[in-house]
Amino acid sequence: MISNAMGKGASAIAIGNLIMVTSALAGEGKTFTAINLAMSMATELDYTVMLVDADVSRPSVMSTMGLPDGPGLLDLVLDEAKDLSSVLLRTNIDKLTLLPSGTPHARATELLASDAMTRLLTDMATRYTDRIIIFDSPPLLLATEARVLASNMGQVVVVVQAEKTLQSDVVQALATIEACPVKLMLLNQATSVAREGYGYGYGYGHDQARPGLSPLSMQS
Repeated sequence: MISNAMGKGASAIAIGNLIMVTSALAGEGKTFTAINLAMSMATELDYTVMLVDADVSRPSVMSTMGLPDGPGLLDLVLDEAKDLSSVLLRTNIDKLTLLPSGTPHARATELLASDAMTRLLTDMATRYTDRIIIFDSPPLLLATEARVLASNMGQVVVVVQAEKTLQSDVVQALATIEACPVKLMLLNQATSVAREGYGYGYGYGHDQARPGLSPLSMQS
């Protein structure tokens, strides 16, 4: 994943530094995965990381991390003159910044599929060559904007929860992102034995503790 993001993989991948974390359905653990992935990369690697809450219908990155919402992604799409740096939030991890979902909007799903969004993503991918950008996306089978967003990504990570998500749902979700250059799967909460007919899982529950998560604080 890192090699692809930095253009050091076996084959060059356009905008490989745009990584979308998603799932087939809600409740599979994609938000926790996106947060942990961003924190891990920011603390262990020599790259800067931006975590974007792109699940605009059900934003949860900020609340999961114990931080207040504010202007963010939707505001940038609505006003292309607004500078990205004006809505980015710094954290107590030097190399990690956050981009909230932004001001709620009645046409939020349309905005994610707009040309303005495509231009914003292109700018994000090319402005800083050492930045990895991770998007917490809506579930693929519940929101059409997730599939549109995936078409503009270099890599997609599909989180599935062991022994919960039907294999048929995972197959259907993967079929919606066939055009993405790199597709990865992450099995969440796996046990040694999976029941027949399942084998995948997910966990959206904010009431369940997850190892490896620590609260972040914003810096002025």
